[in-house]
Formats: sequence, structure tokens, C-alpha cells
Amino acid sequence: MPTEIFDTEKFIQISERAEYCALKRLEKVVKLKLRTSKQLYTLKVEPFQAEEIIKKLGCEIREI
Repeated sequence: MPTEIFDTEKFIQISERAEYCALKRLEKVVKLKLRTSKQLYTLKVEPFQAEEIIKKLGCEIREI
């Protein structure tokens, strides 16, 4: 089961140990999904916030 995270700082910390980040752009929201070895973490943000978060991530980014 995926775990939804609501804190962007915690999401960025988890990205340091993630294998990759999947990025899905929808009309009103951007979904970011971090895949670690044991868990999938998701974060939903506004499109303008997503660009700032993507720059801070410490893993590979894959656009879906």
C-alpha cells in the first residue's frame, strides 16, 4: 500500500534514500511518487510548487 505524505520537507528527506521519483502531471495537481526498497510514498502538490520540490529531490526523476 502506498503511503501519502503531506509534509514536503519529509518528502525531500525520503528522496535521499529513494531509488527514483515518478512524476505525473494532471490538470490541477502534480503527483510525486517516491519508490524506496520497501515502500511507495506519494505527495500531491500544485503545479507551481512541484517545480521547486523537483529541484530539491536527491534521486532520479522519471516523468510518466
